[in-house]
Amino acid sequence: MKSFKKCLFALILTLIGSLSHAAYILVPMDESQTDHLKSYGITYWVLDHDIEAWWLLNYRGGSFAFPYNELIEKECKTRGIKYEITTDVQFNGILTEIAQPEINMDALKLDKAPKIAVYTPDFNQRGERIQPWDDAVTLVLTYAEIPYETLYDREVMSDELAQYDWLHLHHEDFTGQYGKFYARYKNQKWYMESKRKMENMADELGFEKVSDLKLAVVEKIRDYVIGGGFMFGMCSATDTYDIALAAAETDICDWMFDGDPQDPDAQEKLDFSRTFAFENFKLETNPMIYEYSNIDNITRRVNPENDYFTLFDFSAKWDPIPTMLTQNHTRTVKGFMGQTTSFANSTVKSSVLVLGENKAAHEVRYLHGEVGKGQFSFYAGHDPEDYAHYVNDPETDLSLHPNSPGYRIILNNILFPAARKKKRKT
Repeated sequence: MKSFKKCLFALILTLIGSLSHAAYILVPMDESQTDHLKSYGITYWVLDHDIEAWWLLNYRGGSFAFPYNELIEKECKTRGIKYEITTDVQFNGILTEIAQPEINMDALKLDKAPKIAVYTPDFNQRGERIQPWDDAVTLVLTYAEIPYETLYDREVMSDELAQYDWLHLHHEDFTGQYGKFYARYKNQKWYMESKRKMENMADELGFEKVSDLKLAVVEKIRDYVIGGGFMFGMCSATDTYDIALAAAETDICDWMFDGDPQDPDAQEKLDFSRTFAFENFKLETNPMIYEYSNIDNITRRVNPENDYFTLFDFSAKWDPIPTMLTQNHTRTVKGFMGQTTSFANSTVKSSVLVLGENKAAHEVRYLHGEVGKGQFSFYAGHDPEDYAHYVNDPETDLSLHPNSPGYRIILNNILFPAARKKKRKT
């Protein structure tokens, strides 16, 4: 029934469009756009109704275009999105300009709305919201009106990942150390309740320790990516993901996390060949220190007023994937902190493509890589519009930040799978 309704809706849009002299709706993504974030939402909405869309890479900040019809125009008005109506001749002129070999632009067709999954504790999904922090991706998906589904360890272990094109991980601790919040928050109700629920889940799924469950989840996600899935991670879900993979054959958790001491030789037993993005890192084994390893650039000395990172420029025609992932109306993005604020250059594998960095601080903020048939992106920090987001801080109101370049980076990753059939040229 849902498929029939979508086809009928698409037919209505086509008929309406055929009756109009105007050929395309152009959604500019440069500084003229009133709401960059909702512009991704209208693009997803068009794709979700089986209508073709264009992503004009490097053209006016990475603009979008759709066949004209009154219903899409009305939706743009409703969402407060700036748009322009172009004739068929005008739009073909834009495509001709973009196609010039000396111009660093490209026009990509987006062929489908990717099915999105957000990995989040199921006790947060049921409205309990035990963990006192928000998730930048679910905030921006909700604001942009892009639908998503939630899953957690039960669903991952039940092999439900294959249903999705895109998987998001945010502020998760895949090492089984409960975020290393022990020193400061061990007596807080939310910490004790979260730990209890995770231990119960591990037992329910047949694991002796939470760290064993998390390793199994990490390996399921690894297989999902190798098989062709796309994974996007933020904050501590980036470094702890690789740490868990590297520590698969050893115990890095101290007694307060799993009931027995950590392996004193854990550092020497790390296997960096198993990781996605990082290597040669040193674990932080002190349970009282709020760090996992030196992947996070713990030596950074950056003045908050001067904390910016730069997005790299790529060849749109030869490197469409990194070009898509770095589309923005500015190449300089305000930095922001998190449990994992940045990635030390010395720990990033040479096989990984750096998309954004703070060169002066010797740190990477945004990276991308390929594993098997799939791909992943890691984006450091917690909330692009809250520089130092603390436990129990209120969530960000994105209606106050509709043109956030930091949040645009997240949404580039949302739409990326819609055009993922076009691989990087070699």
